Amino acid sequence: MTSASLSNETSVFAPSALLPEGWAEDVLFDLSSEGDIDAVHRGVASSAIPPGVQRCKGPVVPGMPNLHSHAFQRAMAGLAERSGPSDDSFWTWRQVMYGFVGSLTPDQAGAIAGQLYVEMLKAGYTAVGEFHYLHHGPDGLPYDDLAEMSRQVMGAAKRTGLGITHLPVLYGFGGFGGQTAGEGQRRFLNDPDRFLKLLEILFADAAGDPQAAIGIAPHSLRAVTPETLQAAVEGLAGFNPQAPIHIHISEQIKEVEDCLAWSGRRPVDWLYDNIDVDRRWCLIHATHMTEEETGRLASSGAVAGICPTTEANLGDGLFPARDFLAQNGTWGIGSDSHISISPVEELRWFEYGQRLAHRRRNLLGSEGEDQSVGAGLYRSALAGGAQALGRKIGRLEGGCRADLVVLDAEAPCLLGKNGDVLLDAMVFAGNVNPVRDVMVGGQWLVQEGRHRDEEALLLAFRSALEL
Repeated sequence: MTSASLSNETSVFAPSALLPEGWAEDVLFDLSSEGDIDAVHRGVASSAIPPGVQRCKGPVVPGMPNLHSHAFQRAMAGLAERSGPSDDSFWTWRQVMYGFVGSLTPDQAGAIAGQLYVEMLKAGYTAVGEFHYLHHGPDGLPYDDLAEMSRQVMGAAKRTGLGITHLPVLYGFGGFGGQTAGEGQRRFLNDPDRFLKLLEILFADAAGDPQAAIGIAPHSLRAVTPETLQAAVEGLAGFNPQAPIHIHISEQIKEVEDCLAWSGRRPVDWLYDNIDVDRRWCLIHATHMTEEETGRLASSGAVAGICPTTEANLGDGLFPARDFLAQNGTWGIGSDSHISISPVEELRWFEYGQRLAHRRRNLLGSEGEDQSVGAGLYRSALAGGAQALGRKIGRLEGGCRADLVVLDAEAPCLLGKNGDVLLDAMVFAGNVNPVRDVMVGGQWLVQEGRHRDEEALLLAFRSALEL
């Protein structure tokens, strides 16, 4: 190695790091001025590193992508946990959400997103897929700036430093077959023409920003028609034919029953029968699938977006993980309604849900192999999340964003553990956040557990809740 590659302005040294091929010791990362990893050097003697180079004080892992977020819901987390006279379900929770969102202002939405994104960064998420359906004013009329609400969440990502794939939602109807939307949904509604105008604005806003990408999110098959879905997919291709497409699907039994009544097909089957679903797509939840549907999703290369803490909170059910993973399906995690903001908890409950359902242990590792389950979950979620967000993230290698998470080597649950066992302990053996420092796009945003702007962002969040 030449001395030029040891610049103290552009290099970071890690005592150990999780690289694509596995763990490596004494790793030096050369970073570009644009926030990418230029090169990775293994086995660099600590004594050869100039004093000014940033030395990480713990093992380094890639930052986790959070592939599914509704930012405003962070402020209502905990407000729907009261029993009532009727059977409580996702559908009754949805009414609480409609009431909460009814009067939310743009400034409030931006402040909530800012606080949420700080919490994500401190937990080790370094990028988010913002599934954004809150578009208009309380009366359902567009703001003078059609992109007002989208710009609020994108601005929050920029202020906090979090990478973002912004996914404006096409939402036009209140049920399968083009049923009229309800009053609670009036702030979400767009037709394809207005939706494409919104996309034009957002693609222009994100142009040239390596921390931002744009995709789309047809909300669900119950909120679009075949015609509007096709128009959105075709319209997106005019901006970027490789851009991500996310959709809620098969989250609830009632949704499956209503889809069958409308079309004679289950939701995942209908989607695959009528749309060319490929690696650009991310199917959120996909909880209730037949064996055939599970196979279609796995073989298509699309990502299954799993949100275990939200799915548990809403009583959705359990994703058919064993069958899906046995067919080499691709998946990632999201915090969705933000009842919890912890990649560790999402991964843990992804595995624990299967243990409870099948009454066995270590079910999501490779069968017949001596594999660390926690490490396998972490690696798989990195890959699926990066694919779903359509950005060069999730891997510590040249050409990817410099998104580094430094774990706290002094955390009791991690003491004496190295390599994959360290990740097993992180996922399964502790409830204290193991993240010490976080770099995103070459910038240190969290150091010693504190975000660089967390006091100001918390104050804005507090003020937003008091309005």
